[in-house]
Amino acid sequence: MIPKKKLPFKKESLENKAWRLLKKKKNTLALAESCTGGLISHRITNIPGSSAYFLGSVVCYSNDAKVSLLGVSKESIKKYGAVSRQTALAMAKGVRGLLGAEISAAITGIAGPSGGTKEKPVGLAFIAVISEKSSKTRKIICKGSRESIKTQFADAVLNMILDIAKTTS
Repeated sequence: MIPKKKLPFKKESLENKAWRLLKKKKNTLALAESCTGGLISHRITNIPGSSAYFLGSVVCYSNDAKVSLLGVSKESIKKYGAVSRQTALAMAKGVRGLLGAEISAAITGIAGPSGGTKEKPVGLAFIAVISEKSSKTRKIICKGSRESIKTQFADAVLNMILDIAKTTS
């Protein structure tokens, strides 16, 4: 008798976990992405059936796009900077209002390799995820190449979406 080979365990992706949870809870999702440039949306839409919950996203790389598309105030950007907790929260609120999602998430940061300062280094990002009942923001600092940092940023956003989705009805 030939022994059965054990199949290698494949870890479930964060985007697949989000698909299962958001679909089960019948929640909708909208994103506002700056430093990830649409990477989170790309990962979500790689899952067949994501249209059941994913309403869309706004990639707003420039400050002007943040202001005109999402309603982030120029004064807030001037006072706190484009890479700030306040800007991330305003972006999340803006895209939630624009697309009417139950849950929205936003990220703004510096993916590098240039653009960082001593106060706001390469790898810094602020994330906001909001729902009707909850609002969370998080500051993260990641290391690596630009592509690696963007992937780490996207993972952090997806993890926060999962955390908020678990608390929705």
